[in-house]
Amino acid sequence: MSLVWALPHQLGFQPVGIQLKLPEQLSAWWGKDVDVSEREHVVLGFDTEFARKIYVNTGTGDMVLASIVLSGQDMMTGIHRPERCLLAQGWNPGSSRRREIDVPGFGRFRTTQLQNYRQDRIPATAEAPERLVRRENLCYYWFVGHTDIAATHEQRVMLDLHDRIVGGYNQRWAMIMISAEITKNTQRFGRDEAQTVEFLESFIKELVPKVVLPEVRRSTESAGS
Repeated sequence: MSLVWALPHQLGFQPVGIQLKLPEQLSAWWGKDVDVSEREHVVLGFDTEFARKIYVNTGTGDMVLASIVLSGQDMMTGIHRPERCLLAQGWNPGSSRRREIDVPGFGRFRTTQLQNYRQDRIPATAEAPERLVRRENLCYYWFVGHTDIAATHEQRVMLDLHDRIVGGYNQRWAMIMISAEITKNTQRFGRDEAQTVEFLESFIKELVPKVVLPEVRRSTESAGS
């Protein structure tokens, strides 16, 4: 397997099929840039590129975190399972499932949904004693290369191997992650899981055409998906 990585005879990577820039606004969603931590730069490599914003819906107050991680020359560090990011942020990855979303212009767009959790200690107040609160988070992710979109890490690896062995070239990959907290148990009038799924998938429908280039393939059937 180690010889596979030496096969590509073209120098560098094929250009990635995304815009590495998150929009300032998507309908009622307004975005604000979020800094990338020094640890992420160190762990993922100096030439890994990022775009990250926190979006707030001006009508509902809902919040969404959107991130793009674009690999550098060393994809072994720059592109990885999103569970690594979530663990670094204090979330414990839970259940995983595939989700298909009807995206205008892209048809049935395939993603992976992760449901994550953590325990936070809430300090005592005059009204309530100190307590532990279970927080839950929903995360959607997918990968975009030069010509392909993959909904899972395994699909991306298979596509990458195919390109190296058959085509003799590298795709440069980006991982896109969209997440929000389920706030039913932590906020007054918070959102339950179904409501969180609804606004996240609505957000993704608007975001995909803004960041994924139209010439990228919309199917990963050939990768065994």
